[in-house]
Amino acid sequence: GALDAQMVRFIEACIMTKMNIIVAGGTGSGKTTLLNIISSLIPNDERILTLEDSAELQLNQEHQVNFESRPADKFGKGQVTIGDLLQSALRLRPDRIVVGEVRGGEAFDLIQAMNTGHGGSMSTTHANTPTDTLRRLESLALMSTVELPLVAVRAQGDSAINVVICCERLHDGSRKVTAISEVLPLSEKGEYRTQDIF
Repeated sequence: GALDAQMVRFIEACIMTKMNIIVAGGTGSGKTTLLNIISSLIPNDERILTLEDSAELQLNQEHQVNFESRPADKFGKGQVTIGDLLQSALRLRPDRIVVGEVRGGEAFDLIQAMNTGHGGSMSTTHANTPTDTLRRLESLALMSTVELPLVAVRAQGDSAINVVICCERLHDGSRKVTAISEVLPLSEKGEYRTQDIF
């Protein structure tokens, strides 16, 4: 009951046409569950790389490689971040990259990957509306060690992401998809623009 048949059909079409999708929502809104379901629609003959902090995604496709980040040990050594994993992942010829959640500078690496021909990639982030999602990814990308002007980060983020799906946990405890929106080109003033499809 979180979304209707038309929405499902549209999401399926987005996956088949290799749109880059971001699932957004608050804590406990069902982002990871939704990402899990969406990524299960990826065709079986594609090579998928999943990158997560803790393994929550359960994909059943044949060609998948699962990566998990690792915190530093008590001596501050051996840390492997999602950003590190993303850079390694690109060398493994993935058809699609699925990142459990972007929380920091790795958003920049994800945007780069989406822009360099890894269409159909997906991730989740904390945000409430489609436009907020793009702003959130922008601020996370700016946390990366790469020094880039805001204009460049914004332009890259805008061209990388095609569809934003927002979900929410409502007062009665039910979880619903509240928006499926396409990302439009930046406005003349360089502002984000989205258009709700559902």
